[in-house]
Amino acid sequence: MMGLNKQSGNMYAFVTHTWNPIRGKCPHDCNYCYMKVYPQPELYFAEKEMSTDLGEGNFIFVGSSTDMWAKIVPIPWITNTLIHCSLYANRYLFQSKDPERFGDFVLPHNSLLGTTIETNREYGMTKAPPVWERYDTMTRIYQPRMVSIEPIMDFDLGIMVEWIGRIEPEFVSIGADSKGHKLLEPSPSKIRMLIEELEALTIVKIKDNLKRLLV
Repeated sequence: MMGLNKQSGNMYAFVTHTWNPIRGKCPHDCNYCYMKVYPQPELYFAEKEMSTDLGEGNFIFVGSSTDMWAKIVPIPWITNTLIHCSLYANRYLFQSKDPERFGDFVLPHNSLLGTTIETNREYGMTKAPPVWERYDTMTRIYQPRMVSIEPIMDFDLGIMVEWIGRIEPEFVSIGADSKGHKLLEPSPSKIRMLIEELEALTIVKIKDNLKRLLV
């Protein structure tokens, strides 16, 4: 994951690259995190990444391997990362389960801010801020934003649609668990109803891994 990496695998199809100057074990420690199949050192800042050429005209997911916005991440690490991003003419995706922290920093022009809302329910599978708090924060962000519903878990349809409607995202990305964590997942019909109702509000991007749940 050194340097600028081309989008691959189960990553978002809409991004062209990922870049991870802040690395290591994510403080949110979600039970279903895909990164847990890899060795996870303690959180650290890869100073050498500040010499990475980020090019231009790219759509880069910055911080795809850990939540670089978690509360324990030092301010200088985030600030240096954002300054480096601002030197290049790209679009940047910054996604966090602690989106309130976005407001503490000056973000590069053309940033897209995202959060994960896997469900409206609390299943006790993460140390991240609760989903209702993420939702509330995103309704108060006035920059371009997106929502990731991944890995999707069973939900209450009316609440999920209401939340997404109030966030007013550019788009919603929906995906499923890819690592066999035996999550409580919604039925195919319920997922289809969610997609149909969200498509009346915004663009819905379906990840390939969701197909397993739509059979």
